[in-house]
Amino acid sequence: MNALSRPLPAGVHTDYSATFPQKTLATLWVLWAAFWLLMIGVSFEDQFRDPLTRWWEPVLSEGSSALVSTGWMWLAVRVRGRHARYLDKLLIWFGSYLRWLPLVFITWITAVYTIRHGVYAAVGRTYEHPGWGFVVVYESLKLTYFAGLWLGILFGIDSYGQWQLQWRRLLQTQKALAEAQLAQLQGQLRPHFLFNALNTVSALMHTDVARADRLVAALGDLLRISLRSNEHEMTPLAEELRTLELYANIMLERFRDRVTLDWQIDQALLDIPVPALLLQPLLENAFKHGVEPTAAHVFMIVSVRRESGSLEIVIGNSGSMLASQHRDGVGFRNCRERLGIIYGHTASLLVRNEGDGVAARVLIPLMDTIQ
Repeated sequence: MNALSRPLPAGVHTDYSATFPQKTLATLWVLWAAFWLLMIGVSFEDQFRDPLTRWWEPVLSEGSSALVSTGWMWLAVRVRGRHARYLDKLLIWFGSYLRWLPLVFITWITAVYTIRHGVYAAVGRTYEHPGWGFVVVYESLKLTYFAGLWLGILFGIDSYGQWQLQWRRLLQTQKALAEAQLAQLQGQLRPHFLFNALNTVSALMHTDVARADRLVAALGDLLRISLRSNEHEMTPLAEELRTLELYANIMLERFRDRVTLDWQIDQALLDIPVPALLLQPLLENAFKHGVEPTAAHVFMIVSVRRESGSLEIVIGNSGSMLASQHRDGVGFRNCRERLGIIYGHTASLLVRNEGDGVAARVLIPLMDTIQ
């Protein structure tokens, strides 16, 4: 049994005013009305072959049946919540309704024939019909057939309503799990870059106090932005780039005169929402693997542009080649997992050697409204 068909536990009551859409319920009653209009039409055609038949007789015949049947149908719709737990057990669900058929037979035949006899008596006529034995057998068989038909329709509509309810619950559960996983991934990233930034400040404290002071101020700004990202999963690209710039300034102070960083940003894309703190680990890896191991001058680039219906962000560096085992490091893996949680398979992160360096390329789908 899967999650969508699992019955509700005993004692759990479902609010079918919410789970049974009003539009679907209206459709049921439209079908019901159309069915009885058709029955009245057929009765007209049959009875008008007799020239002595008056126009109201077929209306009375099928109208009385429709009136009493509607009462029972309304009751079946009203109590459907009690049987929701059996929607995955077809025979039990139908049995819970069909056990009332003997009572339906008695009340239906009594009410319908009372109405017919009463109307005929009111106009000074006698309502003639076969013997009561035949009436009971014939009407019971007909009611059994119609009950099976309409209970089948009700079962289909009710199953669909229950499926919608379970599907919404499943989506809510998946969303909660994704948010929890996302919070865990963000929590893994913050200590990582904070540790590296503090190491940079520590390295300068005894050699250049003014630079260390600037770095502490920049680190404070960076931490304030990081704490704000706790409240929002997404942030405008402009804010994400501001975070990236603060981190870059800290690292450029540490590696002064060894790095040239080029920002190539399409200003029209700055309002696009992106995952908070997504890009900082990529720039951190560029400094770690591209700048720290060498004394040579390194050229770095941060590029943002529109590419084939996607937002393309590239962070690259020259002068180093990334070993295959580093392409699945913590930073890259967390970024891929976050993209997967938020965008599914429509976003990607590709890290590869390009020319004499390494480039990390992020693709995030753009909404139609900004393309």
